[in-house]
Amino acid sequence: MKLLSLIPFVALIALIALCVSTFGTDALEGASQVSILIASAICVLVGFLIRRLDWAVLEAEMTAKISSCMPAIIILLLIGAIGGTWMVSGIVPTMIYYGVQILRPEWFLVSSSLFCALVSLMVGSSWTTVATIGVALMGIGHAHGFPDGWVAGSIITGAYFGDKLSPLSDTTVLASSVSGTPLFTHIRYMMRTTIPTFGISLLIFTVAGLMMEVPSNTDVAFLSQLRQTFVISPWLLLVPVLTGVMIVRRWPAMVVLFLAALMAAIVAAVWQPHLVAQIAGRTEDSLRASYEGVMRAIYSSTQLQTGSPELDRLIHTNGMAGMMPTVWLIICAQVFGGAVTATGVLADVMSLCLRFIKGTASLVASTVCTGIFCNVALADQFLSIILTSSVFQETYRQRGLESRLLSRTCEDGATVTSVLVPWNTCGLVQSTVLGVATLTYLPYCFFNLLSPLTSILVAATGWGIVKNKKLTDEP
Repeated sequence: MKLLSLIPFVALIALIALCVSTFGTDALEGASQVSILIASAICVLVGFLIRRLDWAVLEAEMTAKISSCMPAIIILLLIGAIGGTWMVSGIVPTMIYYGVQILRPEWFLVSSSLFCALVSLMVGSSWTTVATIGVALMGIGHAHGFPDGWVAGSIITGAYFGDKLSPLSDTTVLASSVSGTPLFTHIRYMMRTTIPTFGISLLIFTVAGLMMEVPSNTDVAFLSQLRQTFVISPWLLLVPVLTGVMIVRRWPAMVVLFLAALMAAIVAAVWQPHLVAQIAGRTEDSLRASYEGVMRAIYSSTQLQTGSPELDRLIHTNGMAGMMPTVWLIICAQVFGGAVTATGVLADVMSLCLRFIKGTASLVASTVCTGIFCNVALADQFLSIILTSSVFQETYRQRGLESRLLSRTCEDGATVTSVLVPWNTCGLVQSTVLGVATLTYLPYCFFNLLSPLTSILVAATGWGIVKNKKLTDEP
């Protein structure tokens, strides 16, 4: 009976694979969403025919899952607004302009990862780091001629490393709280796996940066084109500075993002009136043109003409409207998550995993694999952390293992791999914000790929794993 629970997941994987092979990078424009709904329908069929469930039970669970992701959807729309306003206002171009001159090509990849790690550690949010600093670094990478996958991989590697070790991170707090581990005990214990993994990632980026050949004359032409198109000024950097202050003071994410977009909109009208008028399709710099241009930058697609096709593609933004395919996919993914939860299909698959547990290493490996599986099935890292912790908490206790091992393993498996799943909320957001497909940057997210393996390897060595001992704040 439990083997029948695998049918919806097998169907989902097969349908998504068919979509990617048929539609390529356009799969997220609708085909993937339909595939997820078909897999959801198959799961509902299992619930009807095998579980004998009422539709009301399934509908309630799916509705609850969709409701739970509403804050993420609103944040996603606000990130779209920031993408448009920060570009048109000249904030991102200014960051790119000065960044190209500061970050040398041979050290760019490793510097990007370190910079994102520091910012994410301070603000406690990989999403915010990628949506602000990450977008600027993508532009600098374009200017230096680096492949999109390498640049996005270095950004995501740094952002998720800092997010994991930040006491301000919601996933870090969640993983420690649901497992019953003190926050700073959890963070210190994670260092045993995260720091070596991040060190290996930085080494790879360093070697790759030194070995890659990039055009030597790109900087001068690119910087000249930026100056011809935008008003470049250090004063524009006040907006990201104020945004950072709000984040450090722990203002709500929605408030910070809204104010960041609002400040950038005002800056665009004041500092870049010629661009705002161009977006509005008007020749004069009037108040009406400013209002129309700024509004279009917030909610719609903007295509500025610079005379350089490469720069045109870089500064092209889609605003809130560009986030709608992602919002659509998130909703469909939550429908599937609700279906597999309500029908008990997910619980059956989890119980199958528990059968293969023998020693500590296999228990950690099963926990890691469960976190990854939940990211694929539920499409949300928060649900993955909560479910993985709840499934294994009693097993860890019975085996005399400390809760900090469970909390660390949940992060190594669920938190960092969420960005590698194309239909997961994290994968959707980062690929949309950076303009790089998930499968394009996936091979270069070395920290995210290596973390699960490091977690299993460290468990196999027994390093820092204590049994039948009262948990203390010492690592």
